[in-house]
Amino acid sequence: MIIGVPKEIKTNENRVGITPAGVMEFVKRGHKVYIQISAGEGSGFSDEDYVAAGATLLATIEDVYDIAEMILKVKEPIASEYPLIKKDQLLFTYFHFASYRPLLDAMLERGAVCLAYETVELPNRALPLLIPMSEVAGRMATQEGAKYLEKPQKGRGILLGGVPGVPPAKVMILGGGIVGTQAAKMAAGMGANVTILDINLDRLRHLEDILPPNVTTMYSNEFTIRRLITNHDLIVGAVLIPGAKAPNLISRDMLKLMRPGTVLVDVAVDQGGCIETCRPTTHDDPTFIIDDVVHYCVANMPGAVPFTSTIALTNATLPYALQLANKGWKQACAENEPLKKGLNVVEGKIVYKGVSDAFDLELHDVDSFLA
Repeated sequence: MIIGVPKEIKTNENRVGITPAGVMEFVKRGHKVYIQISAGEGSGFSDEDYVAAGATLLATIEDVYDIAEMILKVKEPIASEYPLIKKDQLLFTYFHFASYRPLLDAMLERGAVCLAYETVELPNRALPLLIPMSEVAGRMATQEGAKYLEKPQKGRGILLGGVPGVPPAKVMILGGGIVGTQAAKMAAGMGANVTILDINLDRLRHLEDILPPNVTTMYSNEFTIRRLITNHDLIVGAVLIPGAKAPNLISRDMLKLMRPGTVLVDVAVDQGGCIETCRPTTHDDPTFIIDDVVHYCVANMPGAVPFTSTIALTNATLPYALQLANKGWKQACAENEPLKKGLNVVEGKIVYKGVSDAFDLELHDVDSFLA
């Protein structure tokens, strides 16, 4: 198969779809890999590294899309890339269709095969291609939240871990999945008093066992959330419904209950956000303030640590990408149920329920495309 890796062009996105080590694995199996010049520089990988691994360099993003049967990316295509996508071309990347209708409409129009990292799902409901970036984003949520609690950043002026004689900050985390767990670990490790909420009692029991004593688990409901936001300094939104829009757990009116300088970090913003007032921001301009509450809503948080993120992502995606290349997407998805669940759009049709539900559009049977 011919694999193409374009340079990411989303604002401040320094990750790349594959490492040189990943390229070598494709080449060993007889596949051809084309990398856009300088695609890996932001992650610390030079063109020479890719050439040494067996890749061929191409000058432009147009060249990459034109030659590739499968495109490996990190983030969803943006508007300038839409016209480059060919009918029946396989795109393997994060899409988050449920949060952005124009992207969905464009992919339906182009007739591409869109296999989304975020909906590849194991039998135990784990999301293996979302986990590594969720781990990074969860840890960064606490790291960035601590920074924006500082007074020059318009926060409350609180040190997350406090000092002897001065109490630490209070951190509230909505969601006990991968993001929430990693955020809690970081916040607890920095000395904060942490409350983590979820609606899954089995998950809360597990978190109670594995997290340190300065983390309290609580069942999530609106009454509890409204009570806790009045005295918590950093609030992390970490709720995920695979492939679907995130639920709003903090509404616009709740901001009035928070103290000035409270910081909100909505990691779910790329799925529509679980805080009503959040909207996607960038690393260049990461925050905005509503009712004296600081909102941090960067949609590609792991892009700020691309060396770590790119290696972690390739470690997870490579086994699946190799299956797609070795067998073709139809056979690979027919034989691998988790990979089949990654199919969101095929030949101009929606085949993933979360996406069809988000926009009330027709859902087509994915198996009909794999016969």
